[in-house]
Amino acid sequence: MTKWLSALTVLALLAACGGASAPRYAIDTPTAAQSYRSRVETVMLRQVSLPSYAAAEEIAQQDADGAIVNTGAGLWADDPVRGVTLALARQIDRMSSATVAAEPWPLTGIADAVLEVRVERMVAGADGRFRLAGQYFASGDGAPVRPVARDFDIVVAIDGEGIGAVVAAQSAAIGALASEISQALSY
Repeated sequence: MTKWLSALTVLALLAACGGASAPRYAIDTPTAAQSYRSRVETVMLRQVSLPSYAAAEEIAQQDADGAIVNTGAGLWADDPVRGVTLALARQIDRMSSATVAAEPWPLTGIADAVLEVRVERMVAGADGRFRLAGQYFASGDGAPVRPVARDFDIVVAIDGEGIGAVVAAQSAAIGALASEISQALSY
């Protein structure tokens, strides 16, 4: 009888944990304030490469000791790689005169330029700043775009407390990266 009660207690605890899920947060880039005239008409953004902690469903932060840890306070609403890729493509599309879409290329023909973004660091620091750093590359076969290979290191102040403030800072950092890339692809 004791084993049976213990098993029921464990099952009840597991059910309680499974039923109570953490809140989910979406990446929501700010409205584009700038506009750039692109040298190309179409751009395909390859899947953005993220570090493993940033590609995880759990939202991570850097603690005072420098360790990047799962906050346990929230989850991303979408797969982070997909979410960042789509948010960046949407924002560049809004900021530039080019039509921009994430791979696989959804339009007829091939894109004039291909954009690749490799993120090395994407984390909320214990210092109250969100950092997005890495490299981006743009090229096009025969298109009027010169090959571009640039580093980026974007720092955004985290305005407020909690996961919502971290998500807002990440969204702002993605918007800043979209602006930087749009400018690099412009005349």
